Amino acid sequence: MDTAYPREDPRAPTSRTADGASHTAVALGAPRPPPRDHLIWSVFSTLYLNLCCLGFLALAYSIKARDQKVAGDLEEARRLGSKAKCYNILATMWALVPPLLLLALVVTGALHLSRLAKDSAAFFSTKFDDSDYD
Repeated sequence: MDTAYPREDPRAPTSRTADGASHTAVALGAPRPPPRDHLIWSVFSTLYLNLCCLGFLALAYSIKARDQKVAGDLEEARRLGSKAKCYNILATMWALVPPLLLLALVVTGALHLSRLAKDSAAFFSTKFDDSDYD
């Protein structure tokens, strides 16, 4: 349940004019979605992928974004949430790319060594005659 914004009470009295007609205010334009703070992603980045403290920075900006959203400053919450998202992306990439590169190096090294072993097996299986040693 979203509790980020106060809800209107349906039992609240509406403003009526002297002739009994009620007035309704209509907001023009499409409503913008509430800003995202990426708090869960930041917590996981802090706990599991915290290289160079990028996860901690993402967590700090996520908490600031949530505070600004609760305070009602939605533009500042969007800006801070965007920074938190960028730090989360950097932390995730920084934690995932080096192990993948290491895995690629190990696989290519193993393939290269297997090819060398196959070539050297032919060398060591060569039969020499006794006349070769004279």
